[in-house]
Amino acid sequence: MTRRSYGHYCTVGKALDSVGDRWSLLVVRELCGGPRRYSDLFADLPGISTDMLAARLRDLESDGIVERRRIGPRAGSSVYELTESGRRLRPVLDALSAWGTDRLDGRADTDAVRAHWLAFPLGRAIAAHLALDPPTVRTVNIRIGTEPAFHIVVTTAGITHRDGDAPSPDAELRVDLSTAVELARGTADIGPLLERRAAGTELEHDA
Repeated sequence: MTRRSYGHYCTVGKALDSVGDRWSLLVVRELCGGPRRYSDLFADLPGISTDMLAARLRDLESDGIVERRRIGPRAGSSVYELTESGRRLRPVLDALSAWGTDRLDGRADTDAVRAHWLAFPLGRAIAAHLALDPPTVRTVNIRIGTEPAFHIVVTTAGITHRDGDAPSPDAELRVDLSTAVELARGTADIGPLLERRAAGTELEHDA
């Protein structure tokens, strides 16, 4: 099938030719946390059909945004991950996340949610609280309810997040979903909820 184009000779138009289709940026969102199997992507993109997911992955591969990597000898044992070009979309998603924060109000009964979907706003809240001075790397493990953990890495170069726990975090955040949403919206203070680890010590709550 021939892909549609906006036919606009401008930087925004050309970018949207690659990522402007429905689901494309949400696929990129999922892969910001690290490599995922097809089944993982399908599970964490409620509402997408298998045909649509396959088409979006194929298009993103064709545009050099996503690549597929074999991880075992069995046929079909592979993961999808972002290329360098794909990772450059993270600031775009972070900007969209910041813009959409005010729209994260009442959750409809039909709205799906996953804990790691809050990684972008929680990363900004953590970075603002940690106030990197002097410059260093800070890593925070996050657990929201009973969902799988992820961790935030804050450096002077920016904020990233990855699936799973980091082995030696500087701090941990353990909250339920409603509290996580309040933190994401900026209506709750993240400081008292962070359990921070001083060098060689157990985790302690911020004062």
